[in-house]
Amino acid sequence: MTFNPRLGCSTISFRHQRLAEALATIRAAGFEEIDLGALPGVCDHVPFVLDADAVGAVAEAVLASGLRVRSVNGDIGDLNRVLSAGERSARESHLDMLLSLTRAIGARALVLPCGALDHEPFRSLDEDLDAVAAELTAASGRARAVGVELWTESLHFLRLCWNIDRAARLTDRLAGSDVGIVMDFSHVTASGGSPIDFVDRFGPAIRHVHLRDAVPGNIRLSIGNGVADFAGGLRALAELGYRGHFSLELETGDVTDAERPAAAVAAASVLSPLLGTRANPALHSLLF
Repeated sequence: MTFNPRLGCSTISFRHQRLAEALATIRAAGFEEIDLGALPGVCDHVPFVLDADAVGAVAEAVLASGLRVRSVNGDIGDLNRVLSAGERSARESHLDMLLSLTRAIGARALVLPCGALDHEPFRSLDEDLDAVAAELTAASGRARAVGVELWTESLHFLRLCWNIDRAARLTDRLAGSDVGIVMDFSHVTASGGSPIDFVDRFGPAIRHVHLRDAVPGNIRLSIGNGVADFAGGLRALAELGYRGHFSLELETGDVTDAERPAAAVAAASVLSPLLGTRANPALHSLLF
């Protein structure tokens, strides 16, 4: 089965498997592109203790799979936390290793989060948003130096920038930088926001899109089992002229691990033919 070449699958969808097995599962399902999960405690496909040997081993496994890589979804710690000199050095070393991996596997970008896994700031909200923006801008400069891009999932329901208002305040602080935005339908929906509103506000900066379903307060639902407005959001992206790629990030709680490959294929089969269209009024009926 062949899907739209703009549609990939994140290895986070198969985080219960070791990297080589997850890559083989994704390839067997019919995908040609992945996002590589490198999120400690969420997806351990990339070791948190990342040295040159580890980068080489991960790159070898990914390149051997024959899959294209769109992005590396990484984490270098809480970007709104004040660091000691030693912690700063460790963070910069980890960032450099992630960027080295991103380049080695031919990925377009490294993706970093929008703050700690907590809605409450460490200091004031303004100070924390200033810190996150400064960290992302600095990371973007390091990424540019090695020939890759730096993106952020600037609305993440579980993190500091958990709703559209906070995402907008962060984006304002990133004005003039080349930090791109990753849009995630599930996080927008879980926060009570609208994908259409998200596209309207951040459209020109959107570089990549994650696809998963949600209801307010719950991001972990399979496509069709939540209330995410895929019809409106995909139409808004098409009308904007978005030409980036999409990735199924099916870190869901409503299917078993054994059912996960079939769920990924089912989601891709529905979404794949719709991603290249400019507007499709039949989309909602096809999805639901």
